[in-house]
Amino acid sequence: QVQLVESGGGLVQTGGSLRLSCAASGGSFSSYAMAWFRQGPGKEHEFVTGVAWSGGFTNYADSVKGRFTISRDNAKNTVYLQMNSLKPEDTAVYYCAARFRGAPSASRLGYDYWGQGTQVTVSS
Repeated sequence: QVQLVESGGGLVQTGGSLRLSCAASGGSFSSYAMAWFRQGPGKEHEFVTGVAWSGGFTNYADSVKGRFTISRDNAKNTVYLQMNSLKPEDTAVYYCAARFRGAPSASRLGYDYWGQGTQVTVSS
């Protein structure tokens, strides 16, 4: 059983930056592809970005390409989401997710474990 705990959310102005962290415990972190999803007010869950177990492959939603960067530190069992040039439409609860082996999937169905989420609010 893998536990995921997100942190780093908060309130930021348009154009600002935040870095989210997701700390994993209880499993072999390096065996998991990791991803970030988000759910904005009144919206469906949306894939944001994912990274393969090795860190050698990443994918991004078009809406965040060039602004967000995912990275992972397998020695620290942590995945990060650096968010720059934030926009009000980035306001959402951000969740990290873990998928055993495989490539990071844009489908929620592909993930085995989820964190509780962290709120990001971007003011205009």
